[in-house]
Amino acid sequence: MITKDKQKSAFEALGKDFGYKNMHQSPRLTKIIVSSGVGSAKDKARIALIEGRLARITGQKPAKRLAKQSIAQFKVREGDTVGYQVTMRGTRMYEFLDKLVHIALPRTRDFRGLSAGAIDDMGNITIGIKENTIFPETSEEDLKDVFGIAITLVTTSKDKKEAEAFFRHLGIPLRTATV
Repeated sequence: MITKDKQKSAFEALGKDFGYKNMHQSPRLTKIIVSSGVGSAKDKARIALIEGRLARITGQKPAKRLAKQSIAQFKVREGDTVGYQVTMRGTRMYEFLDKLVHIALPRTRDFRGLSAGAIDDMGNITIGIKENTIFPETSEEDLKDVFGIAITLVTTSKDKKEAEAFFRHLGIPLRTATV
């Protein structure tokens, strides 16, 4: 199980490799951002469905993301809802991460681990999930209304190498590099 204690033990586990002198130098998971776009959905029922599912999956009400400017090619007007976003911190963040790693990701088709190349230069990783149905909160009869989700794990890591070691320590399934 991924808990705050696992994060605190990162100092002992990674301290020798990265030369930490202080416990506060070790990386920490600060927040998890879950977001989804509504796409070309103009009907309010589909938009409400996406909002409701995100709320059920994360346990928190999602915030609307509005269009900043009008784009005629996409038939989007300024102020239209273009997506929803949830930012989780604290206990809810650890519960969601545990559910993601131990329940949701293994339910994806042909899952062999996350790519370590998905870690950006600032030490964060973004996971794209094509189907929201891998989460246990979505019911099986709702298979016709499937949408994608982006999950970003934000850390205090200084670089890619440190973040990869930290994610492996937390138990996030990263693929080993094959040459």
